[in-house]
Amino acid sequence: MKVLILRFSSIGDIVLTSPVPRVLKTQLDDVEVHYATMARFKFLLEENPYIDKIHVLEKGDKQLIETLKTENFDYVIDLHHNLRTLRIKWALKAKAYAVDKLNWQKYLMVNFKVNKLPNRHIVDRYLDTLKPLGGKPDQLGLDYFIPDKDEVDITWLPESHRNGFITYAIGGQHGTKKLPVKRMIELCDRINKPVILLGGKEDAEAGEEIARFFERTKNSSGYEESLKELGKKTEIFNGCGKFNFNQSASLVKQSSVVFSHDTGLMHVAAAFGKTVYSIWGNTIPSFGMYPYRTKFIVFENNKIKCRPCSKIGFDKCPKGHFKCMNDLVFDFYIP
Repeated sequence: MKVLILRFSSIGDIVLTSPVPRVLKTQLDDVEVHYATMARFKFLLEENPYIDKIHVLEKGDKQLIETLKTENFDYVIDLHHNLRTLRIKWALKAKAYAVDKLNWQKYLMVNFKVNKLPNRHIVDRYLDTLKPLGGKPDQLGLDYFIPDKDEVDITWLPESHRNGFITYAIGGQHGTKKLPVKRMIELCDRINKPVILLGGKEDAEAGEEIARFFERTKNSSGYEESLKELGKKTEIFNGCGKFNFNQSASLVKQSSVVFSHDTGLMHVAAAFGKTVYSIWGNTIPSFGMYPYRTKFIVFENNKIKCRPCSKIGFDKCPKGHFKCMNDLVFDFYIP
């Protein structure tokens, strides 16, 4: 049996599909698992032992479809369910099963605040597509596989972070999924432990602003003594833009706990069984993409009527006040 999985973007969504090839490969006899995605996300799948072959979208749908036709798939598992995957399935003419994206339910929730969303994680809905093939949820959570070359040695880090640290993924695909920098600073102060900030090059400036706030003045012994008296232990290492995604995943794996906006590293943290403090702005965990099968704590503002304002996000708050993040309460304790 030859099975093709379709999911073209993005990082977090692809990580969330990881139980699907595992269930196919471990529960079905004589199955060959293929996966089609965008070229820039191939790295997320290359180390996965449950995937036999990866197909990438580089120069348009037509070229990819012609390549996929030569494989003669028996089944297509559509975990994206959009116009592109509809075209691919039509061209391949194989038996196909698609995830229910709950678009209508999400529309009602975003536009009318009518909650018809099922209390089910998207991973479980992904796994529903395997039922006709005999695949069943295995309760093993998410997978993430890091190549040896991207495992971060602890000696790469400042001495202040070599005896343990917390990671905080400060990035986010949209502005309304991220705390304002002043609130990130407040959160880091509350964490009160060595923190590694993780994100892409686009997050480096925000990371530097946070790091500067907590910068120790080496020439001022009085300053250091004051910090000790106040019990201030936050020390920031800005890793934004300094590590590739797999290296960031390695740091997540080595951290004690993880703080994260609604972004890909949150799901990587879940794959490694970390306790996740997840921070939600304009989107909501009820959409079904909260940390999967790991301990997690949710920070969200349920006291405003305008949330959720989108199932994805915006560059800026549509109403201008950004209360979903500005009024968010940080109530936690890390021993």
